[in-house]
Amino acid sequence: MAITNVPKTATIDDAELVSRALALAFDDDPMMRWFFPDEASRKASLAAYFTTIFTRQYAHSAVCEVTPAAAAFWVPPQAQAVPDAETIQELMAILGDRAGLFGEAVEASAKHTPSEPHWFLAVVGADPAAQGQGHGAALLRSGLAKADAEGLPAYLESSKEANLPFYEHFGFTVRERMTLPGGGPELWGMWREARPAEARA
Repeated sequence: MAITNVPKTATIDDAELVSRALALAFDDDPMMRWFFPDEASRKASLAAYFTTIFTRQYAHSAVCEVTPAAAAFWVPPQAQAVPDAETIQELMAILGDRAGLFGEAVEASAKHTPSEPHWFLAVVGADPAAQGQGHGAALLRSGLAKADAEGLPAYLESSKEANLPFYEHFGFTVRERMTLPGGGPELWGMWREARPAEARA
């Protein structure tokens, strides 16, 4: 039976799929390698991190979608995808001695978030084993269609320069380049204006 890459709404029951796909997708991501520098424990730490932010935060306040090999979290302007104190404590425990750097990075990134209403692509990632099968592209198109339907732009931050052409294909352009504090990696803030239906990628 062929594996479909058609997105569906993610529920808490998809937590294992979400954490597995994103942990594999972000294993070589510069920012995640900075937060989780230990090679031996990184996959387990990433799985715990993504499980926490999905089940405790994004699943309740954002638009989360999955395919069998990928996941994406979109935050519409009216959503309040802010972690509560308990979630923050859980994340701090997962991050260990990198928790302070993580907090500084979140604060620094927030200062660069565009003030105008937009859809924010918080996370998108696909299992590298399924690369080239269109999973990430399908999730991106689905979220962008929702933003376009509301006539709203979209914003994302990429910490992997190699991914910029992929996002540019969907109409994003680099709006800002920033370096995270504490010797952290670079982030590229990317913006895409809303498109009418006939102009979508």
